[in-house]
Amino acid sequence: MTAILKVDTIQDTSGNNIINENAGTVTIGKAGNTTNIVGTLQNDGAALISGITMAEQWRLSAQLACNTVDSDTDITTNLEKVDTDSPGSIGTGMTESSGVFTFPSTGIYLILNNYSFFTSSGGSNYHGLMTRVTTDNSAYSYATENYVMINANYNNGSSSFIFDVTNTSTHKVKFTYYVGAATNLEGGTAVNKTHFTFIRLGDT
Repeated sequence: MTAILKVDTIQDTSGNNIINENAGTVTIGKAGNTTNIVGTLQNDGAALISGITMAEQWRLSAQLACNTVDSDTDITTNLEKVDTDSPGSIGTGMTESSGVFTFPSTGIYLILNNYSFFTSSGGSNYHGLMTRVTTDNSAYSYATENYVMINANYNNGSSSFIFDVTNTSTHKVKFTYYVGAATNLEGGTAVNKTHFTFIRLGDT
């Protein structure tokens, strides 16, 4: 036998509204309440996207001498999680081995790289930092390329890429620099100079 309960408001024994409907808007609980959803919260039959569940920054922890000219070179050392000035992070972060970063879970990730080069003299050479990704844990392609012309002692640049990580064993990222003349890629263990940001935007 099917029963229908028709009410606009359900209250607890103290008279506090638990569920209220008004002009098509359903309100659950009141300010200060904790609402515990057991199961999957859905929107019109589809599971809600969980939103940002991971955010983290890494950086180059020391100045890197870039002496290999006219050739792409991977950054493989002196990488650390940002750990000074009360750094913020969300969720389980990235892991890194010899410059290769592994994602903690599948999802859509925003990858940002910001870099700073220092050279003792200007000139017509250019330098750059590239984001390179793999989807088979073997062959890496160039997801971003960003170059700056050397016209001062300090030169800065940045790039971004949104990466669909469908498999954490095969989808990875690393960073590669190119210099047209010997120079230094700036880093520091107490301040962000050359640094990298990873943000999980949502589910894949």
